[in-house]
Amino acid sequence: MARVELVMPKMGESIMEATILKWRKQPGDRVELDEPVLDIATDKVDSEVPSPVEGVVVEILFKENDVVPINVAIAIIETEASAAQPAASPAVSQSSSNGNGAQPAPEPAAATQVPFVPAVATEAPAQAGFSGRFYSPLVRTIAKEEGIGQAELDTVAGSGLEGRVTKKDILAYVGNRSATTAQPQAPARPAAAVPVSAPAAPSAPAVSVSGNMEIVEMDRMRKLIADHMVMSKHTSPHVTSFVEADVTNLVNWRNRIKDQFKKKYGENITFTPIFVEAVARAIRDFPMINISVDGTRLLVKKDINIGMAAALPTGNLIVPVIKNADFLNLIGLTKQVNDLANRARQGQLKPDEIQGGTFTLTNVGTFGNVMGTPIINQPQVAIMATGAIRKKPAVLETEYGDVIAVRQMMFLSMSYDHRVVDGMLGGSFIRRVADYLEQFDPNREI
Repeated sequence: MARVELVMPKMGESIMEATILKWRKQPGDRVELDEPVLDIATDKVDSEVPSPVEGVVVEILFKENDVVPINVAIAIIETEASAAQPAASPAVSQSSSNGNGAQPAPEPAAATQVPFVPAVATEAPAQAGFSGRFYSPLVRTIAKEEGIGQAELDTVAGSGLEGRVTKKDILAYVGNRSATTAQPQAPARPAAAVPVSAPAAPSAPAVSVSGNMEIVEMDRMRKLIADHMVMSKHTSPHVTSFVEADVTNLVNWRNRIKDQFKKKYGENITFTPIFVEAVARAIRDFPMINISVDGTRLLVKKDINIGMAAALPTGNLIVPVIKNADFLNLIGLTKQVNDLANRARQGQLKPDEIQGGTFTLTNVGTFGNVMGTPIINQPQVAIMATGAIRKKPAVLETEYGDVIAVRQMMFLSMSYDHRVVDGMLGGSFIRRVADYLEQFDPNREI
């Protein structure tokens, strides 16, 4: 019999911890190879953790809603295969970094777990004495390095599950925190004043004296979206440019070939892959729109990874990413767009599929909107919104003079970071996208 550790997986480059949402297996339950054992959540996506072996779950080391750092054991699975013994190698590698040899493998494995689990247990009473909130080891480490005591830490507003303080929350607090020592005392005064102001609490229900109001708590994803949007506005001075495009040729082409396209490739072709194609071509023409900012440095991305905002059944949004969009033809883009959109609605996206975007496209026309002023998806510097396509009278120049004709028209709007993208670059880029859409070949083969 061999005991194998199931560890918290690394879900992305910037993800250092995850929250346990639900245990699908309990001690004594049998689990198959690659069968989901639990559901976890990060700041970016929810995911399943599969079993690396076939066996029986003998021990669960963390409870639901616990926040666990990556590469830490979260459960023990017992398997009959003696070959599974090397699976303890993650614990060995951790212990070797502490100077221990590889020979006593089981002992370092226990040493890896023991310091961590009691750390939470011993800190819990202190938390109960203050706010009762749980703080991840990462948050506590940052607080310790910044000289933030428990009392001050309890005043930090949290955007995580059940109001927990995330890495973003503590870093934002540190950034806004004054270097003076008077500030940590400031929260103590309101704390002491709470009993005085407590009698005023009954006045709160007076806001809804008729009772004709429902209070709905934000779900975890909505809290993350809210935090990300506020952070983006604080980070980037937003400017939005607008262009109107005549997409009559594009619309007529799609209407003509969509049934044939479905029959030939088994995919419904929407306008989104056509928009993505035009954006990718324009980024090649204006590579300085495909950047991010690191202090005073500009990071010019060589890969063109276009995120597309997708609405979920819950009303929330998620942005799956089409990697290397400039290397895909229209058929490949269509397959990618449909696949990512379908799996986004079903909650089946993988963490890597919502990371690494360099530019974002959102189709507000899906909801009948003619234009919008989207918020930049950090750390990118630009986001484009495509409005509804509508029939409108337009002036056409012909060899016989100007005429008024009914055309298929749409607005493109792009918000960009005015720290690094000026009006010339932003305006030229969105105009180039419109040019590619207007110049679409109505006789294009599929």
